[in-house]
Amino acid sequence: MDAASNNSVEDVRSIREAVNFLPTKAKYRVYIIDEVHMLSIGAFNALLKTLEEPPEHVKFILATTEPQKLPATILSRCQRFDFKRISDEDIIKDLEYVCKESNIKITKKALELIAILAEGGMRDALSILERCNQDGEDEIDENKVKDLVGIPKTTFINNIIEAVVDKDVEKTLNNVQEVIEDGKDINNLIWEIIKYVKDILLYKATLKTEMYNNEEIENIKKIANKVSKQELINLICDLSQIENDIKLSSQKLIILQAGLIKLCNRDQLLSNADTNNNSNCDTKNEANLNTQNSDLEKRVTNIENFLRAGNFGKAKGAKFDKSKTEEKSKVIPKPKYKGKTQDYWPKLIEDFKNNKKMNMYMFLNGTKAYEINDMTIQVEFPNGLNSAAKDFLNRPDTKQNLRETIHLACGKEMQIKFVDTKEESNDGESEFEKFIESQSDLKLNLI
Repeated sequence: MDAASNNSVEDVRSIREAVNFLPTKAKYRVYIIDEVHMLSIGAFNALLKTLEEPPEHVKFILATTEPQKLPATILSRCQRFDFKRISDEDIIKDLEYVCKESNIKITKKALELIAILAEGGMRDALSILERCNQDGEDEIDENKVKDLVGIPKTTFINNIIEAVVDKDVEKTLNNVQEVIEDGKDINNLIWEIIKYVKDILLYKATLKTEMYNNEEIENIKKIANKVSKQELINLICDLSQIENDIKLSSQKLIILQAGLIKLCNRDQLLSNADTNNNSNCDTKNEANLNTQNSDLEKRVTNIENFLRAGNFGKAKGAKFDKSKTEEKSKVIPKPKYKGKTQDYWPKLIEDFKNNKKMNMYMFLNGTKAYEINDMTIQVEFPNGLNSAAKDFLNRPDTKQNLRETIHLACGKEMQIKFVDTKEESNDGESEFEKFIESQSDLKLNLI
């Protein structure tokens, strides 16, 4: 039963009446309810008794992509199996087999791009492959895949980023307009821009990148030589904010153009703000600037080490600190949420990482949580609660997401209280590194 279109109490009652009949051939009667989170509250209540005491010859399979929307009363009566994303390598391997058996000519780059676009789903990967092979004649290459899904070519993306780095507003807007007139989707465009800047940052830190030919790598190197790592990090953050604004607006192109103009004039805007706010503090500013420069060098070093550890994308050949992984694995509890809050909290945080919710994972990683009463969970930040973390975690959508996750973990509604327990320290290095790591889901989990 498709619960998206059959979600009323009457639909569930028809199942309740049918479960009493014995199977004619098989051992069990199996009912699969797809998109079960779409059932109405009344339908859930009607199904509850049957799930609690099902006949011996009946099995229910409830399928959903949003388990957090299911009532706790339903979840507590089910065995839960979380299906993980299929790795890009496995998707490519299966696609190669399909192409070989079906005599489909396709390049390695095209297979890699399809695997990325599928986002862990084999069905989506096969659908993209089938659409690319509709004519059944030409070899499928990377450009054909991009044209099919509306992704701009790398040349266009490179031109836009280079114009932004050069602070050339006219060239930036002309390149954007050229992409839009080519029929490309604005959401895909900003997605590609953020991903490309991430790849430039990755190349600048590790001298490694993927999915680019020699000419494209030279273009990336050219831009990387013009900007610092810190500037690229700031650019990713700013582009991510533009992306969020685009999602909330009906005038997507205007928001994109205005955001890019602002990026091109960013230095001038910051300079004007500094002049207006600090005109009488020259001596103090000079001392602060020296301190900030020293601190910035430490922070950039941290970012570079972080990237080289392989945590900022899947660069081939990137070094990986195995000792850190082994150290973290020692504190991960059993897979199922059990016991007190402090026991399941590390597993809950790790699940954010596995589900690609990297902002939530990075800001909460290293925290501790306790139930201070029956209605409140206190989340403590031993390493400090910086302004970026505070702004993100106090957003209504973030808090609601976290409350729903905790609800699933402990089976009851809980309020959340954030507490900074870090002792006073002059070392700002750790705080900055946590902030930068927290940016890794700003479309950085695309590869």
